[in-house]
Amino acid sequence: MAEKALAALDYLAKPERHPPPPVCAVFGDETFLRRQAIIQLRSAVLGDDDGDFSLTTFEGNRTTFRDVHDELSTLAMFGGGRRLVVVEQADKFVSTWRAELENYLAKPSRSGVLALDLDSLPSNTRVYKMIAAEGLLIDCRAPTPARLTKWLVDWSKRRHGSQLAPAAAESLAEIVGPELGLLDQELAKLALLAGDDRKITPEMVAKNVGGWRAKTTWEMLDAALDGHVAEAMQQLDRLLSSGEQPIGLLGQISASLRRFAAATRLVLQAEASRSRINLRGALEQAGIRSFVLQKAERQLRCLGRHRGAKLYRWLLQADLDLKGQSSMPPRLVLERLIIRIAAPQPTKR
Repeated sequence: MAEKALAALDYLAKPERHPPPPVCAVFGDETFLRRQAIIQLRSAVLGDDDGDFSLTTFEGNRTTFRDVHDELSTLAMFGGGRRLVVVEQADKFVSTWRAELENYLAKPSRSGVLALDLDSLPSNTRVYKMIAAEGLLIDCRAPTPARLTKWLVDWSKRRHGSQLAPAAAESLAEIVGPELGLLDQELAKLALLAGDDRKITPEMVAKNVGGWRAKTTWEMLDAALDGHVAEAMQQLDRLLSSGEQPIGLLGQISASLRRFAAATRLVLQAEASRSRINLRGALEQAGIRSFVLQKAERQLRCLGRHRGAKLYRWLLQADLDLKGQSSMPPRLVLERLIIRIAAPQPTKR
């Protein structure tokens, strides 16, 4: 088995080289890659026919290790004789049931495959090292800009049957940003517009990919982070009225907000260990680019540590609500998130 994590793009390009072992971990900040990796694991373990009868999915913050273990130990009726047990948002599951999980990793069941879907999995933990030794680790962090362009060209051909020119890929990434789920949506649209030769040119990208929408999305987020609630709401209304999908808008702003959440966590961890890290240093470690550091520092100060520490939870709740967990209209889900990050901090008395 692999001794270190496999990049998600490498796994998805040639999954047949990496048959699923009894335990797999899919982790990283790029939710699109995590979803695609889980889909591929499901296909590899269960096949394409009646395999779903042998699939069980748990929510990591609501399940117990016993429930997961019982499913893994049950023989499958379909799917090639193996079961697939997926634990979504498994970070809390791993921390709560660490001892039990480590015991299981030492001698996993051969009747099932356990797939852990995580935001992060530190390489210095025993769980990481045990899976690296005998299982499969799939690193789903966002790719570098150069890798992103190459992925767009390959993905367009494999998934959408279209030939995307490298220059068109660069233009698409520049307009939309490094959010793979949104890029995939735009590729699907461009593939439908391509002619009989199935070629997507830079001119097609410039004409059909909504540059002003991407700009308006970032303006909406900037307004919210600067505390301008009314302005942020106006931008949201403009985007939704133009036909933008709420789940797509959430995807566009989530990457930035997750970096603010990560920076807040770094500051709080440093304080807890009685060490020091300045705000700019935390933002740099969280992946904020140098040319926007000054603005990001101002915005994080406006957001404050109390709300910054809640961002991960707020984003997860918004994502689940937009996917059907809540009866609240999608517009209200996004408005609630904007109010949470834009409302003035309470004044100390």
